[in-house]
Amino acid sequence: MSILVVGSVALDSVETPFGKIKNALGGSATYFSISASYFDEVNLVAVVGKDFTKKYFKIFENRKINLKGLQIVNGKTFRWEGKYNYDLNKANTICTALNAFENFQPELPEEYKKPEFLFLANIDPELQLRVLAQVDTKPKLIALDTMNFWIENKKEQLIKAIKKVDMVLINESEIRQLTEENNLVKAVKKIMKWCPAVIIKRGEYGSLYFSQKKVFSCPAVPLENVTDPTGAGDSFAGGFIGYLSKVGKTDQKEVCNGILFGTALASFCVEDFSVHKLLNLNYKRIQNRVDKIKALAAIRS
Repeated sequence: MSILVVGSVALDSVETPFGKIKNALGGSATYFSISASYFDEVNLVAVVGKDFTKKYFKIFENRKINLKGLQIVNGKTFRWEGKYNYDLNKANTICTALNAFENFQPELPEEYKKPEFLFLANIDPELQLRVLAQVDTKPKLIALDTMNFWIENKKEQLIKAIKKVDMVLINESEIRQLTEENNLVKAVKKIMKWCPAVIIKRGEYGSLYFSQKKVFSCPAVPLENVTDPTGAGDSFAGGFIGYLSKVGKTDQKEVCNGILFGTALASFCVEDFSVHKLLNLNYKRIQNRVDKIKALAAIRS
């Protein structure tokens, strides 16, 4: 199978109660691609500046991540600086410098235009629509992520994009904000008038999956060491879609299995800063953590 992701590659400076890091590799497409690459080949579309260092290029090049769609432009790479207090579910943004990302116009190389799985990471919904217009064939699954900024500022375009995808990945506060419904079940019903399925990301409480055929609740992994939650949602998406691409199926059983694998990748991500923990995994370690999640949920396979 083939996976296409369009999103951001960034340099993050993050401080949590457990330490800090400066100008580390980050961005939605980064976390997604590294996580998904444990399962299948990933075609990455993003933009960086001339300051993006060779050591970061090598992280991608040493994995099953194709960089033909990674634009390199004059100027600096997108930078984000944030701080977490002991409530690690909420990031306090200190500074955002869009830099090269400000004028990003995603262009799909010809060989990227027939993906079997497509993830529209958290970017401007107008850019998400631009990507969809360039895809030549209907993928097995198109999933979309978003955030409160786009809900506040480009809600009409975001809903238009949601109506063109198969699944939305969103957190609790965002789905309430988008649908203007406080009750999650009512919020889901409203979303599902626009697209067939939704995964609600609930951080340390796991996730909820809703479709017309199934409701599935997946617990998070209880961890002794949670260092940095940045990128957890995109790591989840990478594990989820990566698994589906590996098995080549999108039936309800495999979607639920994919959620287990996504949860496993997210749990590894938060144990260290940046992508550090994600770089030193293997399929066996990921499968062992999935088995742990199954045991927590009393799932028998």
